[in-house]
Amino acid sequence: MSRTHKFPFSIAYADTDAGGIVYHGRYIEIAERARMHWLRGVVFPDGDLGFVVRELSVRYLQPLRLGDDFVVESVITEIGAASMDIEQKFVKGDDVCAIMNIKIAYLGNNMRPKRIPESILDALAS
Repeated sequence: MSRTHKFPFSIAYADTDAGGIVYHGRYIEIAERARMHWLRGVVFPDGDLGFVVRELSVRYLQPLRLGDDFVVESVITEIGAASMDIEQKFVKGDDVCAIMNIKIAYLGNNMRPKRIPESILDALAS
């Protein structure tokens, strides 16, 4: 399907709760940042809106903490005509701390689902 995109990240104080553990909602924000980095430079044709999150689930396996350095590994697991499934793993060393599964839909400028352009699929694969 595609290669794994890797996005390094370091946990700052603002990412944590009073106990120094990453707040659960921050995982979603960090994953979004990783996906936006993956799409950097991709131009959506014809004024298309692009991708929007349709479904999202997270499995928290072990906590990330203040000062932790880790990588978000993103890979496309399934491609449909107008949507794709992405798995994003939060990996610290050899440990997987969380796994997020996302279904994103591609929307045209009329806010309706539209076939994902080949140019975008090619950009994600390279």
